Amino acid sequence: MDIATIRNAAREALKGYCRVCPVCDGRACAGEVPGMGGTGTGSSFKDNLEALRRWRLNLRTLHAVKAVDVTVELFGKTLSMPILAAPMAGATYNMGGKLGEAAFIASIMRGARDAGTLGMCGDGADPGMYESGLAAIKGCDGAGAAILKPRAQEEIVARIRMAEEARALAVGMDVDGAGLVTMALKGQPVGPKTPAELAEIVAATSLPFIVKGEMTADEALIAVQAKAAAIVVSNHGGRVLDHTPGTAEVLPGIAAAVKGKTAILVDGGVRTGADVLKMLALGADAVLVGRPLIVGAFGGGAEGVALLLNKLKAELVSAMLLTGAASARAVSPNILV
Repeated sequence: MDIATIRNAAREALKGYCRVCPVCDGRACAGEVPGMGGTGTGSSFKDNLEALRRWRLNLRTLHAVKAVDVTVELFGKTLSMPILAAPMAGATYNMGGKLGEAAFIASIMRGARDAGTLGMCGDGADPGMYESGLAAIKGCDGAGAAILKPRAQEEIVARIRMAEEARALAVGMDVDGAGLVTMALKGQPVGPKTPAELAEIVAATSLPFIVKGEMTADEALIAVQAKAAAIVVSNHGGRVLDHTPGTAEVLPGIAAAVKGKTAILVDGGVRTGADVLKMLALGADAVLVGRPLIVGAFGGGAEGVALLLNKLKAELVSAMLLTGAASARAVSPNILV
């Protein structure tokens, strides 16, 4: 199996929902929600890539770095790379259904595990989506995180208990899903959380809790005050609010406010190992990758997902050698222009 084979198979399987473009930048699918695009004009999706593009890497080869360490520690587990599979759901209405929900998330979770890293499962209007994700986590001996939509408090706690029973490594909530169109269309109430409500949810479990969807330093600090084990700087892939900045634009300010107080994850427009390195230099501890792994799952199952993750890892190793970055755990912002 190779990348070309995966992309060709995915293009056929995702027909009508994703064009599997040469560069996944949101231009062809703008406004297609449900679907794979960004909401409204699609600017938030596109700006994720543009914000990353504006940063450049300083090429340096006169240094003592002969080998690099790309391992990272998250939630008490050593990962082979600072690259995780983002939480995704809705294979039927967002991706066309050629791959069922259970088969899709199993491919994501197993592919991430086989690559030595972690996958996250998502939540959705159909209870089968979350249940499929938990089954996939069980199938990977708990090597995954379950991410919930910002539902009513009691609904979230009930789903946390399900994640605990599945022996998930961590649990969390994507607060950036508060206005998600697809949830509204399916009659599932979601909405913003007060700082007190967030703290109540985090305190409801002993599992590491991830708060996904911070785009400002003040909200990142709220998550820290609620004792979140990790935050994810994210605009939900540009799928919830038009005209937001790209995540790479806001990441440095957020890192300045909370670095060392919680693990900082980020998603949005990561397409290459060089993109991963940029995010690490901007203050992230690790990144999440979403849409590219959908192509991997639809085009090659778990093997396709693992292949794409390992491709990103190899690109990251090369970029680190060529910038003099010895460890993914401590990347200097000085590698950036």
